[in-house]
Amino acid sequence: MFKINGSVQKECVLLYTFLEVSPDCKFREQLCSLRSQGIVAFPAGSCYDDDEMELQTDGNRSGHLQNGEPVLDPEVVRIIASRLAAIGDQFDKEIHARVVNDLVQQFLNENLSREEITRCLSEAVEGLVQAIPLDMEQEKAKLVLAMVLTKKIANTMPSLLHRVFSTTVNFISQQLPNYIVRLLHE
Repeated sequence: MFKINGSVQKECVLLYTFLEVSPDCKFREQLCSLRSQGIVAFPAGSCYDDDEMELQTDGNRSGHLQNGEPVLDPEVVRIIASRLAAIGDQFDKEIHARVVNDLVQQFLNENLSREEITRCLSEAVEGLVQAIPLDMEQEKAKLVLAMVLTKKIANTMPSLLHRVFSTTVNFISQQLPNYIVRLLHE
């Protein structure tokens, strides 16, 4: 089980799982390194560990509180991430290479602060929300677009995964915290 408000941020877990379930991820090795380096740190013995998830008599996993904090079933995160990845595949075709290449250049610029690079990502997401005809709520579109941009940047230059991952988590936690809570608890 993942602790929601503990040492593991829900945004981190969701983005990591989104990237992990994406079929065209060309940076699997770098993605695994996020966990080995502790950037994405799942509680010990909890990541997809069936022994840690209590099976209820109705066959469902428990969603109880652990140390007073909500616990989220990793399978729920995987299902949500898979659905978002499917939406992302549709958006993928609409994102021009120029947008991705411009962001790659921004992420390569070591002189940009964390706030400046987050602003660049935010502006790209906002521009895409305006440019792509979307038939969904704006918060969901922003989340999926930010995640797809993360994947496209890392596919273009896998060495940028660490920086783009942390920037996207920062963007999501600043721009969409209430949406993430609703999404993960529906």
